[in-house]
Amino acid sequence: MSIPAAYAAVVIVWSTTPLGVVWSSESVPPVIAALLRMSIAAVIGLLILKWRRIPLPWHKQAIHAYGCSVLGVFGAMLCTYLAARSIPSGLISVVFGLSPLISGLLAQRILGDATFTRVRWAATFVAVAGLAIICMNDLTISGDGWAGMVLILLAVVLFSASGVLVKQRSENLHPFSTTVGALLLSLPLYALSMVLLDVPFTVSEWSAKSVMSIIYLALFGSLIGFVSYFYVLQKMAPSTVALVTLITPVFAILFGALLNDEVIGLPLISGAACVVLGLVIYHWGDVLLNAVQGKVRGAN
Repeated sequence: MSIPAAYAAVVIVWSTTPLGVVWSSESVPPVIAALLRMSIAAVIGLLILKWRRIPLPWHKQAIHAYGCSVLGVFGAMLCTYLAARSIPSGLISVVFGLSPLISGLLAQRILGDATFTRVRWAATFVAVAGLAIICMNDLTISGDGWAGMVLILLAVVLFSASGVLVKQRSENLHPFSTTVGALLLSLPLYALSMVLLDVPFTVSEWSAKSVMSIIYLALFGSLIGFVSYFYVLQKMAPSTVALVTLITPVFAILFGALLNDEVIGLPLISGAACVVLGLVIYHWGDVLLNAVQGKVRGAN
């Protein structure tokens, strides 16, 4: 796979995943849609592991890593699927854009990471202000929309926590093994959720669009997108990879408007712009500040 193709795959998959989640939950209950997606991805993942002869260990360290990943694969995804019934896909992508900032905060707490500087605190404030602009102006939220907002914020926190904990626990584990292990551990939890929530399994009501969306998310969202992301992480500079988090909310909003008739109002545009600006400051603010300070010292 070429580097540009892998990078394009990450952008496309991350931009279309929120819309895929919304579509898959239109006629299929969210818990079942998520369960089917993870089941298909797990089966295909196992076949790929066998084909590529990648081990799937079950020692203590591996199980800890899989368990940490389940926070994202089950916790974050279940919250996202439940939220998708009441909030637009563009908003889902914008809120998930906050994940680098939340991950940074959690890394400081959990890993003792000292890289969360004053500039990054300022970036967090700008991004949260953008989210507040969206919420205060109703951002096409109505009815159960506020419950959806709480769920999607919880999803981002769980997703970010999962990433930080996996980084701490997954040394010497192949990323594909970690993914498949987490998928396998998540399946009983999805099945239990379906029973506890008394979700009806009426296949006759499922639309072709929802079923195709589930298959798309299983193949691309859960497997190809993940592999492409780790490939570009290995081959490209972190600053270039970070651009993905800036690009995908913009594309996701456009896809939601063009393909799902979602409303793009001024509050959403303004709030999304603040979130993107916060991410820019988060990733490159310290570098720019140091460069300016260096020039000032040099001039003096």
